[in-house]
Amino acid sequence: TNYVGKFVVETKYEDVPGEVIELGKKSILDGLGLALAGSRAQTGAICRRYLEHLGACGGKAAIVGTGLKTSPRFAAWTNGISIHADDFDDTQLSAAKDRVYGLLVHPTVPVLPAVLALAEGRSISGKEFTLAYHIGVEVECKIAEAISPRHYQDGFHSTGTCGAFGSSAACAKLLRFDLSKTLDSFGLVASQSGGLRENFGTMTKPFQAGHAAESGVVSAELVALGWDAAQQILEAERGFFHAFGGTFDPGAILNRLGAPWTFASPGISLKPYPSGSLTHPAMTELARLIAANHIQAAQVERVDVGANHNMTGTLLHHQPKTGLEAKFSMEFCLAILLLRGKAGLGEFTDQIVQSAAVQDMIRRVNFYVDHEAEEAGYDKMTSLLRIHLKDGRVITGRADFGKGSPADPM
Repeated sequence: TNYVGKFVVETKYEDVPGEVIELGKKSILDGLGLALAGSRAQTGAICRRYLEHLGACGGKAAIVGTGLKTSPRFAAWTNGISIHADDFDDTQLSAAKDRVYGLLVHPTVPVLPAVLALAEGRSISGKEFTLAYHIGVEVECKIAEAISPRHYQDGFHSTGTCGAFGSSAACAKLLRFDLSKTLDSFGLVASQSGGLRENFGTMTKPFQAGHAAESGVVSAELVALGWDAAQQILEAERGFFHAFGGTFDPGAILNRLGAPWTFASPGISLKPYPSGSLTHPAMTELARLIAANHIQAAQVERVDVGANHNMTGTLLHHQPKTGLEAKFSMEFCLAILLLRGKAGLGEFTDQIVQSAAVQDMIRRVNFYVDHEAEEAGYDKMTSLLRIHLKDGRVITGRADFGKGSPADPM
């Protein structure tokens, strides 16, 4: 914890490589666009009604897309929920084979709303804003890599848990905390971190991301007023790593912050589709195969898609009935590409998911654990496709990463 705190306090703008700054700009732009899009989601309307109920409308921090302002904590919460509402936000790549790709963090959503909320109404320069964002992303990503994979596999939503530390780090930097206050903010935010994968496919998944953003703001504002907390919260016997993961890999975080920056290696992936990132390799490859072979939905008898068991377990809605469930359904994501040739915000609606044609095509998609995909490692999202056509032809394809990854950037 002390090492992480020193990184937050001592890192200067000039320490961030130019290529990392440029990659961060793309994710910031992506996050702002998604905050705007997500403000139109059902969760956005509920959040605004809740703030009105609290009497919390009125303050210095903007709720993107609404013209309303509120306190920094509620702006971070609401904008964080909006950025994650459509499951369209950026994704951390894995650096180790046992670290599950797609179950690390969505790096921008816990950090950007917190930085926006605290910066508004203060004399914060563009460099200070950018530096705080990058520090927050770097801290949360390395914490997510360090904690035991059991953390994700047993059900924690790492954007809600590890992401809270990213928000806290960014806020501590923005408020120019010394080392002691930075460590206090980590101790306080650890007790607010949370999120469960069982809530994937419901409104509570974006709530968990918004809460991570809010928690960093709350921690920073309380510590600024004199609040204290345990200062070895990451590695302590009863601290975050052991309580939430059982153990951790010190080598994945000690002397690794900014060496290299996660944005540089292994990278951050942007999303071409508003669905779980684990669906994207198969979707990218299916879209390519449809175009290359002029496949029509009426020609398709069955689609087999093999993946590792972490993918089949996370994409848990095999017979989705709502637009939110469809975001975590490999079956829907492939079915809609076959039927409509696209999978944008307009496709992930309850009405479309429940339509007879979509439900029929979903039943033709066989999503299973494949030995070859399992052997490829969990740091990849290896997806093996076999499209069985009614005329007897079988068209095959494979993808390890989707469009938007560093290997195939947007």
